[in-house]
Amino acid sequence: MSYTGPGFEPPRPRRSRRGPLTVALAALVPGALLGWAVYAAVGGPGDEGSAGAPASASASPREPSPSAGGEGPGASATAQSPPASGPLEGKVVVIDPGHNPGNSRHTAEINRQVDIGTNHKECDTTGTSTDDGYAEAEFTLDVAHRMRSLLERQGVTVMLTQDADRPFGPCVDERARIGNEAKADAVVSIHADGSGAGNRGFHVILPGAVHAGAADTRAIVGPSGDLGTRIAGAFVRVTGSAPSNYVGGGTGLVTREDLGGLNLSTVPKVFVECGNMRDSKDAALLTSGAWRQKAAQGISDGIVSFLRG
Repeated sequence: MSYTGPGFEPPRPRRSRRGPLTVALAALVPGALLGWAVYAAVGGPGDEGSAGAPASASASPREPSPSAGGEGPGASATAQSPPASGPLEGKVVVIDPGHNPGNSRHTAEINRQVDIGTNHKECDTTGTSTDDGYAEAEFTLDVAHRMRSLLERQGVTVMLTQDADRPFGPCVDERARIGNEAKADAVVSIHADGSGAGNRGFHVILPGAVHAGAADTRAIVGPSGDLGTRIAGAFVRVTGSAPSNYVGGGTGLVTREDLGGLNLSTVPKVFVECGNMRDSKDAALLTSGAWRQKAAQGISDGIVSFLRG
């Protein structure tokens, strides 16, 4: 998901007021950053190839992604996975793969305006891609499939907002509605950024406190912050990737009030920008199957930690 393009509003500066969430984040984030520093010092992943593996181990970005039981396409919003047994049985997680591979063929539909509470924005976008043409929509589905398999092993019931099983979309308001109607314990939207070359690293986007029109995030700001902080810490630990060097002040956490998928959510929800597709070094990771597995593991570990409380 690129920060450039029509309707973009830059993140608002954080307020200096310290509340319970700020204190919690301040306590947890340094631990995650320390973990990254230690990992890097003892030999984390290089700038090329897969994380923790030689570049020759990198899989093709177009390789089939894992699915539950290894059969067929994954469960979408209209066909969720069956209840599983495991320590987290009864928990529901909605994975929102950012964009849809078909969006580029339906530009008129995805450009229509939808209400996000604070204002109106495009239904969706096509997303970004690497310079070599590996699409963000393809990346997000691959990571979502890997996450689903990992979470189902814990007994989690998993839903996807889309699995390339519809011509385009869903729009951002429908993506939020899917998580709300599922009464999900957690919703995570998967993305990759399209910022300028040299901008590297991951970041997790948290909902700001919004109360306008159809949007009211006040009840989910706290738990979403907890979810996002746990994901950031686990992502650092598993992938060895550094937090973003261009947003978030080195914390890997960014609060925004202009994203409909967050504004309209009534359940804990965050976005994860796994890296920058427009930077060649980040792109080398994002196109590695081995690294995508680590990304899926890191995000899933953070979700599991959140669900366990």
